[in-house]
Amino acid sequence: MSDESIPVTVQILDKDYRIACAPGEEQGLMESARLLDKRMREVRQNGRVIGADRIAVMAALNVIYALMQRNTAAALDNERLARLQDRIDTVTGTGGATTGVDESGDSV
Repeated sequence: MSDESIPVTVQILDKDYRIACAPGEEQGLMESARLLDKRMREVRQNGRVIGADRIAVMAALNVIYALMQRNTAAALDNERLARLQDRIDTVTGTGGATTGVDESGDSV
C-alpha cells in the first residue's frame, strides 16, 4: 500500500464517515460500507437492540459468523477435493505426480 490515501465518504445508518483508503480500493470500501449499513439496518429493524454501538456490534458478529461459516465450508470442500484427487491419482497410477505441457509444448 502506498503512502497516498484517498478520502472516501461512506454513509452508515444515515451518518457520514470519512475514511482514508488506498488508491484503487475505493469501490471495495464503498461496497463494504453498503453491506455493513444493510446489516445494521436489519439488526435495528428486529427491534431487540437499541443504540448505534450495540447495533454495530451485533451486525459485526453476524458478518463474522457468516464469514466463519463460509471458511469452514471452504476448508471442508478443500479436504474433499484432496481426497478425490488422491482417488484419481490412485486409479490413474500417477501417484500424485502431475503431468502437463509447458509453455514450449513439451510434456512435463
